[in-house]
Amino acid sequence: MFILFVFKSFKIPTYVHYVLSFFCLIRIAAFTLRIVLTASESAGENIGILIADEVLFGVGFFGLLYSAYTLVLNLESLSDRPPTTNPIIRLTQNRRMFRLALLVAVVIGVVAASGSNGGLNDNTSSALRKTSTSIFLVLTVLQAFQTIYLAQTRISEPERFKRMQKSFGTRHGIFILVLISLLLLIREVFAAATVDDHVKQNNEHFWYPLLALPEILAVVLYAIPGLVPSKEELRAKEREELNGYGDMKMVAVQP
Repeated sequence: MFILFVFKSFKIPTYVHYVLSFFCLIRIAAFTLRIVLTASESAGENIGILIADEVLFGVGFFGLLYSAYTLVLNLESLSDRPPTTNPIIRLTQNRRMFRLALLVAVVIGVVAASGSNGGLNDNTSSALRKTSTSIFLVLTVLQAFQTIYLAQTRISEPERFKRMQKSFGTRHGIFILVLISLLLLIREVFAAATVDDHVKQNNEHFWYPLLALPEILAVVLYAIPGLVPSKEELRAKEREELNGYGDMKMVAVQP
């Protein structure tokens, strides 16, 4: 998947493809560390490797979740829907706030993981870990809400999405993102439910199907052709909206 997204990054250079390439690279490193931890008892006792493993999985999820969030907003911008007036929806569509909240969750998670090496007491480290996981969970729920909201609009107002009919990924993009959102929710609910139980969280019988597999399936869905709109499509739609706004102003000032 790493090679595929690197190829897509050159063919269709977009932020989402760059982030997913980086995510795949991080996951390769994280899975390599996990194999080392599983295969060697001495490595499993090395706190540095354990910290690196935890940090890599937190940073990687940032990319996966923000890609889904970005795609939902991009697909909405390509539709003919007028901007929402709902203050709650407008707040959840603030990219800077969402990205900042994700960064805060990652930083807190890194501090919690690093502090477990003696820099922080167990209670503080545990509290920080819970805070980081809670932020990730809330943001995952918000992203899922955004996706379902747009999917509902896609069903109730199909005429506003007529331009999005070029390929399978374009036609069904929002419903693919609903599946991705569900997978991310499964992953994060498991992480939140086991935040206080590292033994259970790292148990391979739970970890692979409830944390690793949802991420892998989400990445596979991201690779569906046509799902990620190009910068040219987004810019063309933006120019169209600006031209339309300019025409409206000209009509308004005519006597």
